[in-house]
Amino acid sequence: MKNLQYKEIQAFVFRLWEREVTEEKISKKEKELLEQWKTSVEKKLDKKYITESKERVLFSLEPYFESTHILHHSTPFKKYFFRIAAAVILLFTVGGFFTYYSFFKVDIYIAESGNQKVRLADGSVVVLLPGSQLTVEKSFPQDTRIVDLKGNAIFRVKKSKKHPFIVKADGFSTKVLGTVFKITQTGNNKTVDLYEGKVAVSYAGTPITFLKPHQKWTNFGIPRTAAVISYEKEKTSYESLPSLLSLSFNDVKLKEVAEVLQKNYSISIIYPKEFAEKKITADFTGGTTDENIDALAFILGLEVQKEKQTYILK
Repeated sequence: MKNLQYKEIQAFVFRLWEREVTEEKISKKEKELLEQWKTSVEKKLDKKYITESKERVLFSLEPYFESTHILHHSTPFKKYFFRIAAAVILLFTVGGFFTYYSFFKVDIYIAESGNQKVRLADGSVVVLLPGSQLTVEKSFPQDTRIVDLKGNAIFRVKKSKKHPFIVKADGFSTKVLGTVFKITQTGNNKTVDLYEGKVAVSYAGTPITFLKPHQKWTNFGIPRTAAVISYEKEKTSYESLPSLLSLSFNDVKLKEVAEVLQKNYSISIIYPKEFAEKKITADFTGGTTDENIDALAFILGLEVQKEKQTYILK
């Protein structure tokens, strides 16, 4: 069974069930294989689908049993009738299984230990990193190509100006037309690294962010926070030096804002302890370090005193 192709398995199962209905002799081994297949399929079906399948089968059989004149026929006819009923049940049950697997059940790819390469129906290629999972609907690709990602992966998306490609991740999504990018999810920390093309990143509570090649979108592990970091190579040293291009916060605690500013600007910020939990909304895009700290102090209603690389808010 393991070496058979899907269509061969389908034909084999139908043939076995056909012989059961017509009461042809079936071997013990064949019965075991049939039971194994049935058990395996039922385990993979969700309870909701099984309930819906039963309702469809009963609804389809109802006309047969509503006709009272059948009770007056001879025993051979009854036997023939119940064979037909059994055939109808099997047709709907087995047909429902194959319809579910062919048209509705999602495809799930999991990289259990090493990287796993997944080739999608539109020609796009996804490399799942260890421990990651990709879910693809049977209807893929549609007008909008949508997949769900848990974990980390590198995408090489087939270009299509008419059909966007959307990756739904944990709390954010990345929309592209054709490009190469990487999504990384470590706990609350989310990042999108763009290598080729252009992408739009949507994250709850923040504006949509558009990335260019050699740029990274990140939330620094903080909800309602978004930043774009550039990794353009320096012409003199040819090294990729990070540069913060944009940074915005939407209703974020001061202690978290200060932590991000200190880390990215290599500074220290001292503020009154009672302000630590105060939530602020600010966009620090385009400003210098001094300008951004002044803006932060203004929002809090505090004054700034600078001592070398330390900013004191009081």
